Amino acid sequence: MNNVLSVIAASDKMSDDGEMASVMGFSGFGKKARTFDLEAIFEQTRRTAIERSQLVLGKKESGGSSSDSGSDSDSDSELIGPPLPPQHTSQAHSDDDDEDDEGEAQDDDDDNPVKKIPDSHEITLQHGTKIVSALALDPSGARLVTGGLDYDVRFWDFAGMDQALQAFRSIQPCECHQITSLQYSITGDVILVVSGNAQAKVLDRDGFNVMECVKGDQYIVDMAKTKGHTAMLNSGCWHPKMKEEFMTCSNDGTVRTWDLTSEKKHKSVFKPRSFQGKKVVPTSCTYSRDGKLIAAGCQDGTIQIWDRNLSVHTKFHCRQAHVPGSDTSCLSFSYDGRTLASRGGDDTLKMWDIRNFKKPVNVATGLTDCCFSPDDRLLLTGTSVKKDGGNGKLVFFDRVSFQKVYEIEVTNASVVRCLWHPKLNQIMVGTSNGLAKVYYDPVKSHRGAKLCVVKSQRKERQAETLTQDYIITPHALPMFREARQRSTRKQLEKDRLDPRKSHKPEPPVSGPGRGGRVAAHGGTLSSFIVKNIALDKTDDSNPRQAILRHAKEASDNPYWVAPAYTQTQPVPMFAEESESDEEAEKEPEWKKRKI
Repeated sequence: MNNVLSVIAASDKMSDDGEMASVMGFSGFGKKARTFDLEAIFEQTRRTAIERSQLVLGKKESGGSSSDSGSDSDSDSELIGPPLPPQHTSQAHSDDDDEDDEGEAQDDDDDNPVKKIPDSHEITLQHGTKIVSALALDPSGARLVTGGLDYDVRFWDFAGMDQALQAFRSIQPCECHQITSLQYSITGDVILVVSGNAQAKVLDRDGFNVMECVKGDQYIVDMAKTKGHTAMLNSGCWHPKMKEEFMTCSNDGTVRTWDLTSEKKHKSVFKPRSFQGKKVVPTSCTYSRDGKLIAAGCQDGTIQIWDRNLSVHTKFHCRQAHVPGSDTSCLSFSYDGRTLASRGGDDTLKMWDIRNFKKPVNVATGLTDCCFSPDDRLLLTGTSVKKDGGNGKLVFFDRVSFQKVYEIEVTNASVVRCLWHPKLNQIMVGTSNGLAKVYYDPVKSHRGAKLCVVKSQRKERQAETLTQDYIITPHALPMFREARQRSTRKQLEKDRLDPRKSHKPEPPVSGPGRGGRVAAHGGTLSSFIVKNIALDKTDDSNPRQAILRHAKEASDNPYWVAPAYTQTQPVPMFAEESESDEEAEKEPEWKKRKI
């Protein structure tokens, strides 16, 4: 209707322009617009609609008489276009039945969270030989970072790896300090590295240094007055909403928040206190999902939670969460923010409702790290085993009933870290024997490990080292211009047949030279002479005899020096020895006169 009105307005405008042009004394303002007969257009449209309606009604009547049941005709009337052939009609009904069955099966899967666990396939990444103590995956799921007690941090790119499963970079950002915690920011552009050092580091995606926190003054008693930590770090994490804020906790008894743009001083300080008001050491810390709460697990067995904007008094405080003197290794909030899971040094996993923080909702024993499933219905944790004491396992608990609903055997070592990525629906596990495993399902998971397992391993081409670089010199003379390489493969085969180019380089000579080759020496002639002539001690048993053995021959047959001085050289005259000299030689040294 809007198009029709615009056409009518345009035609009225053109008629007005024609009358104006006739009044002004010329034919018009240029090329005239095309005119339309609107009544004829409406009539043609009405007739076409009537004809199509009659055709559809006729096809419905013919389809209804040939069908066996009324339900089939109802389903066919929903289709747009010509009727389907009989063989496709039966297939369509069977497809509808299959879709109904799939829908019911999908409903069953939605009701059972165990069906969503991606455990059908796995890949193994070799980090090293020591414990993998830290795991981090960026929000998009493209890169995995692993850190261990061997001081190394390895970067794994799922899209760039093939079936060889090799890390594209390995660094030691904190030198000789063990890696404690790794985490990507919410934007995935930087990584927080927490080690046994007192200074946390922030790296970019490729492992280059972005920021290093300042170290505090260890001689100041009040830790709130110094600018940074003064003892080794225990844990750290990023703010879930603010991309420039992160948090660390240390053995100096403080939990500090930092700003990425200000590395000279911390942002705020939280000081956990015991029941007597004494300083306690926080061993783990985390933000709530909305970033409004800060939780810390301490060595005295307490779990203390602060409001992020109020750093003095705790908002929630459980004094007997775990056994005093044990290290709480993990704290994790659920996605709804109402439940907190804690793993203590007493080998217990407890679930807390922060609205009633006096006693735990559920308790399990013999477990390590913990995290929640993406749908918030399962709690994932791992088991620790002694050496040669069995296999470490991933254990899945129902969040409501806290019953063990599923488990996965990982390897013959303890499970140290576990991570369930919500976007990829893949589970990453770090073990105590230096392995990082990724569990996925081809149907339930997305990207991640699925990208690298389909790429065949690239074969090493040994002949590539034999090829020489081709230098393009367009303005060189023809006699100096190199021939253009037609095919790299043919050139490689030709170089392999050449005995000079394919000859293995000779190793350096050790000891005296052999085969016409001189042993390694200095770069100057003097160093060569000193090493090979002046320091040659093969004939130094009696140097006087070695010199005088040629004296008789030189005197009988002078050839070089003596003939040139025969006429001018005086005859040597030597003093005769006297008796006084002999007596003087016989006198002892202390009787001789000192000159």
